[in-house]
Amino acid sequence: MTTDSQKVLIATRGSKLALWQAEYVKSLLENNYPQLEVELSIIKTSGDRITDVPLAQVGGKGLFVKEIEESLLEGSADLAVHSLKDMPGELPAGMELGAFPERGECADCFLSENYTDLFQLPKNAVVGTSSVRRQSQLSSLRPDVKIHALRGNLDTRIRKLKEGTFDAIVVAAAGLKRLGLGAKYEYRLLPPDFLPGVGQGALGIEFRQDNEKVRELVSGIDHLPTRYTISTERSFLQRLQGSCQVPIAGLARLKGDKEIAFEALVSDLQGKQIICSQGVDVSENAVELGVRIAEDILNRGGREILEEIYSLEQD
Repeated sequence: MTTDSQKVLIATRGSKLALWQAEYVKSLLENNYPQLEVELSIIKTSGDRITDVPLAQVGGKGLFVKEIEESLLEGSADLAVHSLKDMPGELPAGMELGAFPERGECADCFLSENYTDLFQLPKNAVVGTSSVRRQSQLSSLRPDVKIHALRGNLDTRIRKLKEGTFDAIVVAAAGLKRLGLGAKYEYRLLPPDFLPGVGQGALGIEFRQDNEKVRELVSGIDHLPTRYTISTERSFLQRLQGSCQVPIAGLARLKGDKEIAFEALVSDLQGKQIICSQGVDVSENAVELGVRIAEDILNRGGREILEEIYSLEQD
């Protein structure tokens, strides 16, 4: 922690959604520890500065966390609050995702000012998203629409929709709910037809592994059911060595009190070859379940898809 043991500094991006997330965790900590002083440190990341190029071309979603993690490593902040769908599978040495507040809505959401859902779009309609995962699944469901890159904060994306730049856009439903944003028509894209990104709708609290005081503080806001589902999804992502450049999706859900059901996919960039798998296990085997589903997908053609996509990046 910082020099004052009753003070905690949270590193966060400066977007409206990132600030909402950091303020939410701040309120959880303050409710648990009334004497604790919690402040925010706003950090501008590479992902915030580069807004005119698709993420997959400039290093993926890890661009949104690099500078924040550096602030934790050097000790200028105590913890960081991340949208887990922005987190790479592997963390830097010495870092830990140590707490997960209760997860929000997981689904992706179709937004339009003129069309009620994805299947009402006319041929050659323009849909905005910069996520290769969303792009591949959209292309599989509607190969006749055009998908164009859409970057920027959530309010910027919705403004572009309302200005008529796009016939529709696809964004995370959790962000819409947290900021109270939307469009005339909203349509949830749900499993099994459409799977969300790993960790979508969930927040992760990151800190240095050697920071025992922060570990103890955040343990009180860790939500065990969310930890189980996130452990499944992230072990799947890690086994695939997945990144923002590859269409990887997965959603784990609790079945009753003791079991987790997990469904996941790997796709080529065009959405023409999608390999799906699913399974169920007890909650204590969350990590093993994620790895098992990853192995199944790899063995049924996922390995070749991943190798082809990564070879394209090197060309």
